[in-house]
Amino acid sequence: MKRKRHIRENRIGDFIVSILVCQSAGILGSFVTDGSVTTWYATLNKPLLAPPNWLFGPVWLALYTLMGIALFLVWEKGFDKPKVKVAIKLFIFHLAVNALWSVVFFGLNQIFAGLLVILLLLALIFLVIIAFYPLDWRAALLLVPYLFWVSFAAYLNYAIWLLNRGAL
Repeated sequence: MKRKRHIRENRIGDFIVSILVCQSAGILGSFVTDGSVTTWYATLNKPLLAPPNWLFGPVWLALYTLMGIALFLVWEKGFDKPKVKVAIKLFIFHLAVNALWSVVFFGLNQIFAGLLVILLLLALIFLVIIAFYPLDWRAALLLVPYLFWVSFAAYLNYAIWLLNRGAL
């Protein structure tokens, strides 16, 4: 009975760690984003499809949570397995690129460089989905809304770059 409870407690701990790892990328990004949203970003021309600023926080909170669940589902397959290890390392690298976009776009105010980073991020998300699918199809599926949102964010980044090229 003690062995079963210990395994169950480890799973809960692993689940919490998975969520926190993903949310940490959002927290890191918010440090550089918060100061820029009401100053530099507010001065930029934006496309008509740009959502209101208040929407980004709840959307990212939900997406980072889905990412954390996906990470947990794959981690649960056993980090000692080579395919799991590769998939998780790719996931962690992609998460660093995710945080890098906020630093480049909002922190450094570099719209075009942000576009390059977000295009790399899109490719990495796609690769993570491919790596996760054979390990746990549910984990891959949980990343699809994230892929769509980052695709939309890439459109916004591109449109903002186009609309502000002369002003920069």
